[in-house]
Amino acid sequence: MTNDVTPDEIKSIEDRLTQELITNDLFVLDDISKIPYFDRPIKIDYAVGVICLEGSVEGSINLKVYKYSKNDFFIMLPGQIAQYSYKSPDFKGLFIIVSKNFIDNFDLNAKESVPVFFYLKESPIMHLNSDDMNLMHEYYSLLKRVLRMENTIPRMKIVRLLAQAFFYGLYDAQQSQQKTNDDKPKQEVLFDAFFNLILQHYKDSREVRFYADKLYLTPKYLSTVVKQLTGKTALEWINDYVILEAKSLLKSTNKSIQQISEELHFPSQSFFGKYFKRLVGISPKAYRNI
Repeated sequence: MTNDVTPDEIKSIEDRLTQELITNDLFVLDDISKIPYFDRPIKIDYAVGVICLEGSVEGSINLKVYKYSKNDFFIMLPGQIAQYSYKSPDFKGLFIIVSKNFIDNFDLNAKESVPVFFYLKESPIMHLNSDDMNLMHEYYSLLKRVLRMENTIPRMKIVRLLAQAFFYGLYDAQQSQQKTNDDKPKQEVLFDAFFNLILQHYKDSREVRFYADKLYLTPKYLSTVVKQLTGKTALEWINDYVILEAKSLLKSTNKSIQQISEELHFPSQSFFGKYFKRLVGISPKAYRNI
């Protein structure tokens, strides 16, 4: 099944989620039919957490491919670009969808929260042992029960406390997994640093030298390491992310091609059109109309 992610579809999804409610900031779902399947890039301003009970899902976040399966916790953070490629017929999961506003108003210890958010950005899948899985399931069940209580002032206080407890459960699981990831090869550390720079500066520069300079490396050395590790050149990674963002804007917004060109810091719409067609094979207008 193929779904183009249009602004009207996104509004329809939000309407369906609102029917489940809750609060405008937090949704909990265990009905997979209410989570649409997209085979095109989509960017939303929510955090989406999934506790996988059965089956598996494959897809990508910001171009990096992931697969999560039974007893995995998967998270997509606000502003990331996701694309799903496969969902097994037996997939079952518990979904927690949180608005950016809710996250911004989280009362968390910065010393503990910042490392976890950075970790989840780099490693959005955490495999949960049986104790952690049971604990997360209990948090979810409590959240669902409280959210369906009558709309009282204490309800939202309880929701925030439960959400914080859920986060600290993730923190404990993250601390355990972090110990096993401390010995990353230097090439992987370098690639992670390079990719983080792309996420920060893809609008500012599409030149390998720009990123190499920030890493105090020569463009040749950076390109060699990236190619050896991933099979793609540094320039391909830069271009692929720019195109991913462009596709998301073309399919998920009503912005004109001129506006998208300006948002991505291209010198002109014509330049953007030629760049897009060279890498995708069709014009931005043609892609939007597919």
